[in-house]
Amino acid sequence: MTPLGRRMGAEFVGTFWLVFGGCGAALFSAAFPNLGIGFLGVALAFGLTVLTMVYAIGHISGGHVNPAVTVGLVVGRRFPASEMAQYILAQVLGAIAAAAVLYAIARGKPGFEPGGFASNGYGEHSPGGYSLGACLLAEVVLTFFFLTIILGATDRRAPQGFAAIAIGLGLTLCHLVGIPVTNLSVNPARSTGPALFAGGWALQQLWLFWLAPILGAVFAGLVYPLMAAERRYAAPRERPAWPQPGMPGVTQG
Repeated sequence: MTPLGRRMGAEFVGTFWLVFGGCGAALFSAAFPNLGIGFLGVALAFGLTVLTMVYAIGHISGGHVNPAVTVGLVVGRRFPASEMAQYILAQVLGAIAAAAVLYAIARGKPGFEPGGFASNGYGEHSPGGYSLGACLLAEVVLTFFFLTIILGATDRRAPQGFAAIAIGLGLTLCHLVGIPVTNLSVNPARSTGPALFAGGWALQQLWLFWLAPILGAVFAGLVYPLMAAERRYAAPRERPAWPQPGMPGVTQG
């Protein structure tokens, strides 16, 4: 297995790319005069960052690039709890570094105002003005399904070699639904980096974008193994007529 330090480095790089690519598209391209990429373009940008990084670093660190993903994999018994804190630290540092680079680039434009700086928000800071309760529900549900996609696509019984495509498209779909609601997080590290540079309300509301994604990830980590559990049937020595008292039982896989 790759040493933990190298895996943390990979998670740092992967999360940097996610925040730089996704939030950079939102900051620089979403509403660019006449040729803005809009919500669809930003959603694709986030999806493409994950798709490319899963292929780039998945074989090194697993390509979590998201504290909620790491928590969900721990709950689903796909990742050791002893390494969870180190992965989350690397992811948050990567997100902050990417936000710092974006901030440095953005300041190069005359008249720059940081504004929300692609931060996530609820209430008056929701792009569509959605309430705290609506934003909480959206983030929990979307993170639940994102983690379910990850757990399913990386299941050993799933078609091999295509997990990154499913995960990247899954994140794209999450953004298509969630950008108008919260600017979409489903990733506490992604929320933390921009919020540190936006300050003010973005930092005050950051708690939601840690709580909701982690709740959704925990639910997925609990539910997916129940759905996906294999059942193995003990083969009898002779095939008796069904039903037959004393027939070998079903064991949980």
